[in-house]
Amino acid sequence: MTVLQLRKITVFILRSCVAGLAIAFLALYFFPGLFNREETLANLVVNSNSVGISASQNETISYSRAVASSAPSVVNIYASKVLKRRINPLLQDPIFRRFFGDLGTETQRNIDTGSGVILNPDGYMVTNAHVINGADEILITLIDGRQTKAEIIGVDPETDLALLQIQLNSLPSIPIGDSDDLEVGDVVLAIGNPYNFGQTVTQGIVSAKGRKPLGISTIEDFIQTDADINPGNSGGALINVKGELVGINTAMFTVSGGSQGIGYAIPIKLVFDVMQQLLSHGHVIRGYLGIMAEAVPNGTLDTSGQQQSGILVSAVINNGPAALAGVIPGDIITEINDTQIYDTRQAFQIISGLRPSATVEIVIIRGWEEMLLTATITDKPTVPVR
Repeated sequence: MTVLQLRKITVFILRSCVAGLAIAFLALYFFPGLFNREETLANLVVNSNSVGISASQNETISYSRAVASSAPSVVNIYASKVLKRRINPLLQDPIFRRFFGDLGTETQRNIDTGSGVILNPDGYMVTNAHVINGADEILITLIDGRQTKAEIIGVDPETDLALLQIQLNSLPSIPIGDSDDLEVGDVVLAIGNPYNFGQTVTQGIVSAKGRKPLGISTIEDFIQTDADINPGNSGGALINVKGELVGINTAMFTVSGGSQGIGYAIPIKLVFDVMQQLLSHGHVIRGYLGIMAEAVPNGTLDTSGQQQSGILVSAVINNGPAALAGVIPGDIITEINDTQIYDTRQAFQIISGLRPSATVEIVIIRGWEEMLLTATITDKPTVPVR
């Protein structure tokens, strides 16, 4: 090879390198992500893992362990009531009854179904008050097939809770969680006896906390969930993914009569407070003022010409705390212990949260005059179990 040929080859190689570098520079300038594809894919994997997406397509999410640890403590409840219905008024005639007896009534037994949760091996269990309300007999069926009758220990209509007890050996008890630890978006499971189908588990998330007022009960602080809650689920368990009891399923919102994906459960923290008081006292100790009240009528104006806030006292219980303090029907209560009052439910919750013998200051409007009265709270009279 001559010197001239070697020089031509060297010039060709140098020109090719320069051209290649120029093309690479232009490609990198106009398409910066072209050479970072592997790095981009790696970042996507990292980001997907950070939001809980499993990298393994074969991995299966299951809550079977949570259900296995809690389901044995969830029972079916059958509350029966004896109903008497009049057949014909003519059969009530004294002459007819003298010869033929009392044939004017027909007796039938009505059975309501619901759910309950065993809290400890001693057989204490919780359900909703409306499940066993007015029942003459309460039959409990466990998941292992055993059946027994239950005794009512106490009922709290204000929270719609009831404490029952059954007498059986080797009873399971459900693990207890902390409802305060729940966050919106947490997965929860509802266990109960919907439509008397037998024990059923539905899954959802915590949709909201502290829901009130809904008109379901007097004292409300509900966990809202989209886990399906249907008739018969009342009194059943709401558990977290660890299988711990965090609430008692109580009600559902419905337009059609079926589940709409909006259900309500009483937080276990409130449940245990009520259960402990029912066990200790047979009732829940709450402050009592001794009034009946309603919303202030529209068009009732205050001194500034605005709609009057507060609640209207419609009745006062004789010798009750309010009566002894000087409250009379027609008074408008605007403040209780320096808290502005807007509705009867709020006023009741403030009063019920006070202990007996506590002193409470009440601001009232009587006519156009504002007055400050002082009352001494007492224990609310107990409500008969049946």
